[in-house]
Amino acid sequence: MVTKDLLLRIHSPEFQAMSERVLAVTQLTSRLNVLPFDDAAGKADLFEQILGRPLPERVTIYPPFFTDNGLNLELGERVFINQNCTFLDYAGIRLGDRVMVGPKATFITVGHPVDTEERRVWLTGGPIVVEENVWIGAGATILPGVTIGRDSVIAAGSVVADDVPAASLVTGTKASVRRQW
Repeated sequence: MVTKDLLLRIHSPEFQAMSERVLAVTQLTSRLNVLPFDDAAGKADLFEQILGRPLPERVTIYPPFFTDNGLNLELGERVFINQNCTFLDYAGIRLGDRVMVGPKATFITVGHPVDTEERRVWLTGGPIVVEENVWIGAGATILPGVTIGRDSVIAAGSVVADDVPAASLVTGTKASVRRQW
């Protein structure tokens, strides 16, 4: 379920429910990540508990695999997710058909406000949408609210903070001072 932008008060009933889900899913992924690689039935059972539905038949996920919710992760046909990927999907992540995700890629849909007074009071975020036939390179990080257009390539190690047009190559990271207080 891909949602709209998120603003969630910490120490609210909704936050408590989210925290309980995180603990439950962490237990499930811990079990998943120590199964023998050829235990297809065990992996299928745990993925069904994590996602709240069976893993689509033509989707491949190589553990270790990490998520904080699982219920808000939508996977299209023929999605491939390599080892050691993280999906913090509380605000929703949708991977379209034929998306390929390299090892150690990270998808983050939640964060905190920059303002120091609000940082420990709120969670913010937005959904991530990856359209069809996108390749996400190893170690890439996709940040909250980003949409990646179909047929695009995100190079290894890139940090994607803005929407990516269709049929585009995105490379690199650029950290710079944006604001001071």
